[in-house]
Amino acid sequence: MEGETSWVSHCVENFPNPTTGFNSFSELTEESNKEESSGISMDLILPNDLLEKILANLPIASIFRASSVCKRWNEIVTSKRFAFYSSNASPHKPWYFMFTSSDEPVGYAYDPILRKWYNIDLPCIETSNWFIASSYGLVCFMDRDTTSRQLYICNPITRLCKRVDNLPGPSSSDYTALAVYVDRGTREYNISIVKSRQVPDNFVQWDLTLHLYNSKSTAWTTLLTENLTGWRGGDESVICDGVLYFLIYPTGGGGPHNQHGVITYDLKKRDPHGLLMRSFVPVPCSLTCGRLMSMRENLVMVGGIGKRDRPDIIKGIGVWTLEGREWREISRMPHKFFQGFGELDDVFASSGSDEVVYIQSYGAPALLVFDVRHKVWKWSGKCPVTKRFPLQLFTGFCFEPRLDIAP
Repeated sequence: MEGETSWVSHCVENFPNPTTGFNSFSELTEESNKEESSGISMDLILPNDLLEKILANLPIASIFRASSVCKRWNEIVTSKRFAFYSSNASPHKPWYFMFTSSDEPVGYAYDPILRKWYNIDLPCIETSNWFIASSYGLVCFMDRDTTSRQLYICNPITRLCKRVDNLPGPSSSDYTALAVYVDRGTREYNISIVKSRQVPDNFVQWDLTLHLYNSKSTAWTTLLTENLTGWRGGDESVICDGVLYFLIYPTGGGGPHNQHGVITYDLKKRDPHGLLMRSFVPVPCSLTCGRLMSMRENLVMVGGIGKRDRPDIIKGIGVWTLEGREWREISRMPHKFFQGFGELDDVFASSGSDEVVYIQSYGAPALLVFDVRHKVWKWSGKCPVTKRFPLQLFTGFCFEPRLDIAP
C-alpha cells in the first residue's frame, strides 16, 4: 500500500508437526531495525535446553524472527520439544485479527504486547462474513451460505486446518450462533451450533435446535430441539467451562420480559427438553447489542447501552460479568473513548479472552483495548489500513496465538 512503512517478511517453511503449514508471517517494522554485532556470542555459551526455555518465553512474533537468525535457532524453534516448552511458558495475550475487506478474508493481526500489526494469511476461510468462534489457539470458520455447509477449525498461526463434515440440522436457518471450546488439559474440543428458525406463518414461535460436535468421537449430537414462543435465538454464543451461553431476543407474543437475555445450557448435564426458559437471565439494562466472551471460564458481556427514552440509540458501552444469575458491572467505556470512535453505530464488533477485550466500530479501523484486570482503556497501535470509501466496513475476531495446539 502506498504511503505506508514497508512490510518485511519473516518466512518459516516446512515446519515439522505441530507447526507444519506455516508459510507467511509479516511484520510492520522501522528502517532502523538493523542487526547489531556483539563481541561475544551468547549462542556459543548457552546449552540447547536453556536456549529453548529462553526462546519459548519470547512473544510469538519474536519466536518466528528468532528462527531466521541461524540454523541452530531454527532447529530449536521448529522442534516438537520447543512446542512443549512454549505451552508451559508465560501465556501470550490474545491477538485481534481485523478484516479490511467485506469480500475477501484479508487483514492484519494486532499484538497487544509489542503493539504491532502483522500480515497473516488465514487458512480455509473464503470471505470475511463467515461465522467465527475461537478458543485456546483454535479458530472455527463456518460459511453463512447454508447450502455449502462448510465448517473448518484451524490454528491461524501454524495454519494447520481441518474440515468438520456432516453438519447436522436443517440446511437453512434464520439465525445461527457458533461457539467452540478447547479443554486445556486434554486438548479435546467441542463445537456448538444453535439454530433458530421461524415457524411458518407464525410471527412469535421459533424452533430452536442445539447441535454439538466432539473432537474425540468426531461425531455430531443433537442435544436439544425446542419451540420458543415470543423469543428467538441470534448469532451470539460462547462456551465457558462446559456451559453454553447464548443470547435470545423478544419477538412479541407475551414474553415475560421486554428486553433480550441470556440462556444457559450445561453441556455436561444436558438438561431435558422444555426447560430452556428456566435458565433465562435478562440483560442488566436496555442494550442495542450484546457480545459474549469467555474470560478465564467466566462469562463476560460487552453491550451498547441504549438511551432511556430511545433504547435503540446507543449512549455508551458497558462491560459486565455474570455471577450466578446476577450481572456485575466491571466498567463503562469512558466518554472520551466513546467519542473517539466518531459516529459509532448501535451495533459494533467486540471479542476477547484472557482478561483482554477488543472493541471495534464497523465503520472505521480504530481498535480499542480494555484490560479487564487493571480496568485500563487504551487505543491499539495505529492500524496500517485507512478507510477508502464511505460504505467500507471493518470487523474482526480475537484469538490466542499458540504454537502447541492443533485441530
